[in-house]
Amino acid sequence: MHQDVPEKNLLKPVQSGDQTLQAPSLLGDRFREFSNSSPVIGFFKLCLDPFIVVATLYALAIPFEIAIDGVEFVFGVLAFLLTAILLDGIFLFVPGYSRQLLGLCRFSLEWGCVLLSLFFIGQVSGFSTYMYPPYYLTWAVVAPLVLILTHFLFRLFVLHPVQNNVKKILIIGANKPGQMLAKNIQQQSFLKMEFLGFFEDRDASRLDGINSEEIIGDLSVFPEYICENTVHQIYITLPMTAQPRVMELLDYLKDSTASIYFIPDLFVFDLINARFDNVAGLPVVAICESPFLGLNGLVKRITDIVLSLLILLLIWPVLLVVAIAVKLTSAGPIFFKQKRYGEDGQSVLVYKFRSMTVMEDGDQVIQAKKNDMRLTPIGRFIRRTSLDELPQFINVLQGKMSIVGPRPHANAHNEQYRKLIKGYMIRHKVKPGITGWAQVNGFRGETDTLEKMEGRILYDLEYLRNWSVWLDLKIIWRTATGMFRDKNAF
Repeated sequence: MHQDVPEKNLLKPVQSGDQTLQAPSLLGDRFREFSNSSPVIGFFKLCLDPFIVVATLYALAIPFEIAIDGVEFVFGVLAFLLTAILLDGIFLFVPGYSRQLLGLCRFSLEWGCVLLSLFFIGQVSGFSTYMYPPYYLTWAVVAPLVLILTHFLFRLFVLHPVQNNVKKILIIGANKPGQMLAKNIQQQSFLKMEFLGFFEDRDASRLDGINSEEIIGDLSVFPEYICENTVHQIYITLPMTAQPRVMELLDYLKDSTASIYFIPDLFVFDLINARFDNVAGLPVVAICESPFLGLNGLVKRITDIVLSLLILLLIWPVLLVVAIAVKLTSAGPIFFKQKRYGEDGQSVLVYKFRSMTVMEDGDQVIQAKKNDMRLTPIGRFIRRTSLDELPQFINVLQGKMSIVGPRPHANAHNEQYRKLIKGYMIRHKVKPGITGWAQVNGFRGETDTLEKMEGRILYDLEYLRNWSVWLDLKIIWRTATGMFRDKNAF
């Protein structure tokens, strides 16, 4: 996938005109999410919270004397799916989250989005005429209160630490994964773990973010400490290059009752959707994978279809006006079609309203420039306002593109930049988007320097690491509100 070229550091500050954009620390954030995911939290988000919402709906049917027939059943299914997609209840009372008021505000906003989505679907489909308003309004108020109460009771009686059931742990290796593990254990009381300290051969002065008090000693005193103290779990975070030392430790620990875990130092890789998996009965670690697998892929596709249909329903008069304007102001077809790389590098035909007098789609494609003489009379306007991109909602419905994702480049540009920028082709692990994280962060338009393209790729990869439905909605909002004031659009 990559050619033998000098490596580019995609985590350095990127210059864009007069503005310097500092690349965020992506690797640490993604690994923190990867190493800190909780089955309890996942259970609440994907199963328990949606179940409570629907159970509350059907329980209220009893005092309102409403039969659970077709309308209520369909409404319950929609409520379950929307709650699983939009409601992130972990911000309510998850231990270790210090900003509970902010979490409650976010929860309220998310619940409002669920209700608005249900209202819109009901109005468009027409089944809202069969609904009894007092029943559903009561549910809209009672359901979030039941959710809040459930989270509170769960934390109080289940996640509250029991002192006589706390596991004492040691960490061998004070590198970045070890430090992160120690920090998470100390911050999250529901893990019911007590961090005793590190064993590390290096002096504390050579370790960033470590207090000398946290270092119990070097590995030479480790056997003695194990014999004299009660230790329930031992986590080995030594680098993979230290395999002989790790094997020596494992041989010694065979005489111990402590549980032993090995944490690979994944920071040596540029992680994209890192996760553990099982293939043909063997454990594997995904280093670079699409974020849209399984449920995430289903959520992404449903979101694309629903939003595309909604947007096309709203903008069809604009599409008609632009199509007529393109046809009347210059000779040539209304649509410009160009082959570009899609998901997994497969070629897709992308639609746009024609804004130029040329139809380039070969080995040499010249990017549009400011005051480009090839622009049609209407071309400059529709490019600046992104109206030329609107036909790509048809690509989204075809399943070839997504509303949000890395912007597709001409194939000729892909072949050029994949030789110059390390990790360039990773952006093609997902469907290309009409808009993207790079575009709303100042990297829209011409990429006339290598640094600008590096900046765009950096934000594309950040999107893959941190995707969520809420990030997609944020990008769509910023795109819609910035259509007429983007100085990089021409």
